[in-house]
Amino acid sequence: MSHRALTTIGFDADDTLWQNEQFFRLTEERFVALLGSHGEAAEISGKLLEAERRNLAFYGFGIKGFTLSMIETAIEVTKGDVPAGVIAEILAAGREMLAHPVETLPHAAETLQALSGEYRLVLITKGDLFDQERKLAQSGLGDIFDGVEIVSDKSAATYERVFARHGDGAQKAMMVGNSLKSDILPALAAGSWAVHVPHALTWALEHAEEPEGQGRYHKLPDLIGLHPLIRKIGQDC
Repeated sequence: MSHRALTTIGFDADDTLWQNEQFFRLTEERFVALLGSHGEAAEISGKLLEAERRNLAFYGFGIKGFTLSMIETAIEVTKGDVPAGVIAEILAAGREMLAHPVETLPHAAETLQALSGEYRLVLITKGDLFDQERKLAQSGLGDIFDGVEIVSDKSAATYERVFARHGDGAQKAMMVGNSLKSDILPALAAGSWAVHVPHALTWALEHAEEPEGQGRYHKLPDLIGLHPLIRKIGQDC
């Protein structure tokens, strides 16, 4: 076991290291336009969000579940009379999302390179296994990580397990991500440090209250400040 205060750093992937939510928003706009004759845009988007919430327990997170939720919503808003052509367009939109090139976010690569070798780096992401593996491979960041965990959900128990497997336990680990609900609150509950790096777009089902006043919680506008913050934590502990 290491005597250092912080030995392991976990990183979220989607909207922390590369773009993700913007593709869901663009596809949702396309979907709403397809069904424009069957209701107001806000109403259709609301029904889609309801379907996504219902289906998380069945399909999990990711594009495939989103595509199935769009099909379910199309059936609902057309009262079962959705044309086959619309279903085909929804499926095509889902395939386009699954094939979209990866766009890494500013400072992602340089931050990981700066920390590599000094800390154990672990990618902790939820979503569809094939899609997350594809994005990691295309990002060019895969070789930097000491471990990769693609999980069905993120809870305190998830972080306890992952940081025990890849590091010296949650107390000596930090989680970095854009989602308060998935990346920050459960990591803090597990006893880790947590650094919130907000993204301009956050899925409604990932919203949560900021844990202001918690000693192990930090917030940064982007990843460029992460290495200096980690050095300061090491000096203070």
